[in-house]
Amino acid sequence: MSNVLEVKNIEKYYGNKSSLTKAIDNISFKVETKEFVGIMGASGSGKTTLLNCISTIDKVSSGHIIINGLDITKLKGNNLNKFRREELGFIFQDFNLLDTLTAYENIALALTIQKVNPTQINQKVTSIAKDLGIADILNKYPYQVSGGQKQRIASARAIITNPKIILADEPTGALDSKSARQLLGTFEYLNQKLNATILMVTHDAFTASYAERIIFIKDGKIFNELIKGNDTRKQFFEKIIEVQTLLGGELNNVI
Repeated sequence: MSNVLEVKNIEKYYGNKSSLTKAIDNISFKVETKEFVGIMGASGSGKTTLLNCISTIDKVSSGHIIINGLDITKLKGNNLNKFRREELGFIFQDFNLLDTLTAYENIALALTIQKVNPTQINQKVTSIAKDLGIADILNKYPYQVSGGQKQRIASARAIITNPKIILADEPTGALDSKSARQLLGTFEYLNQKLNATILMVTHDAFTASYAERIIFIKDGKIFNELIKGNDTRKQFFEKIIEVQTLLGGELNNVI
């Protein structure tokens, strides 16, 4: 199976010469196509900075990030915007839906920007909405639906352009336990049925247990890695808790 993401010896510094902080310290890893990978670590470990660099929100100080064979650390201007728009899917904790647009319009927006034929847009939106169980709320606005439904709308928006990788930042952080479980079921569907590659930052061991592999970050470096393999979700969850304990800090505050 081919690699959709390759992170090569990246470093990220903040500040100036008199006060320099090294947020990422020579991190390297790969993510294969159709893989579901979680990133975990204590607050300030560098995991959010890592995701920001991969998502092109932030720039690395050194090293390379290659997505689908393209070194994104070299992209600038319109090329960077085009890549971000067409090759990446984003799912955020606070949904980032546009309140003035219906669910349908929020999902369709990226395709509209790409000037896709309206008939094709309708077919794609209708299909993904049916898959994710939100076909009956397409005409509603974000303020008219639940948090779980908002996150499924955001998931549909993320997958609609068939991106090379979906980047999820604390996707269950604003959800109650029932909605979180529903969303994680959606992620499983995206991954297993629609062949989506997912890279997810989460503070929650239960959420992380849905991934196939977990990369733990500590002090800007990779601390450990867990692979689910043939473990049940419960067994994988227990192993994640063990590593969190080694990372230190209160488990409820490991983000």
